[in-house]
Amino acid sequence: MLNVAIVGASGYTGLELIRILYCHPEVAVTCLTSEQSAGKRVSDVFPTLRGRCDLVLENLEPVRVAEKADVIFTALPHKAAMEVVPTFLKLGKTVIDLSADYRLSDPEVYGAWYEKHLNPANLKKAVYGLPEIRRTKIKGARLVANPGCYPTSIILGLAPLLKKGLIDPHSIIADSASGTSGAGRSAKVDGLYCEVNEGFKAYGVGGAHRHTPEIEQELSLLAGAGLKITFTPHLVPMDRGILSTIYATPTKVATTEKLVALYEEFYSGEPFVRVLPQGSLPSTAFVRGSNFCDIAPLVDGRTGRIIVVSAIDNLVKGASGQAVQNMNLACGFPETLGLDGLALFP
Repeated sequence: MLNVAIVGASGYTGLELIRILYCHPEVAVTCLTSEQSAGKRVSDVFPTLRGRCDLVLENLEPVRVAEKADVIFTALPHKAAMEVVPTFLKLGKTVIDLSADYRLSDPEVYGAWYEKHLNPANLKKAVYGLPEIRRTKIKGARLVANPGCYPTSIILGLAPLLKKGLIDPHSIIADSASGTSGAGRSAKVDGLYCEVNEGFKAYGVGGAHRHTPEIEQELSLLAGAGLKITFTPHLVPMDRGILSTIYATPTKVATTEKLVALYEEFYSGEPFVRVLPQGSLPSTAFVRGSNFCDIAPLVDGRTGRIIVVSAIDNLVKGASGQAVQNMNLACGFPETLGLDGLALFP
């Protein structure tokens, strides 16, 4: 049995980790931390856990946390993660980091979008945790940088096209819409019910969203050359889900039938990517609560442009589910262990 700690367990991704790991047959959750709710039972903070997980939330003391766990999930804001991850690594622990702190390989790029990186040496050791692209490197890794939610939906949507050189890498436009849980659990005016309900809005427009360099880093590696994209996120009045609609100019004439065949071949054997048949389109309703990414590529018959639509649950494949998938790979478990649950519908 693998002992696991969740650092930052009182947020939505922390709760989702507990929910998923509760059903994992090889894992015991032995330590939960929360600076805001230390001393309370986690089931008092999240009544859904009552009678199933009643651990007391602790203050974050890295050495004490490491004494209780073999694997540590850090579900912390940026900067807070890199303040504790080095200690966990020195103590021989495996870390799955859900923050942005180890996703960008260049500390200068991180500094431009966030702030000066406190632990640049470990950036070279971190493995970007998108299993469908980096599975071999994730196996046995000590530090896995769990991808962001928007990047997951966009990178999986474009990987087959970029690897095959079928689109102009400088023509990419991605419009993504996310549920409000993507903004986290802290109280913010923009997240209040009356601010969100009955509304639909863009934010981070003009290349301002912090997921932009992460998306460009990974797409550039797939394309074999540096690229920039136009990425616009939107806020939708729903709890969960991300729907990304991605546009690109093909390098040669394409058909929807051939694109679907390409994607089916590229993702053949992938347990959590479902390529939809021609004529079907993804919906966040059909991946809610699951670790699936549904993808549909097609050709706009009028303009000739390629359109790819992808859908994920931002808290599962976009965060905690993918983190457990990465833990399974890093620790030698079957990749799908604890993640076989179907989507919740309706």
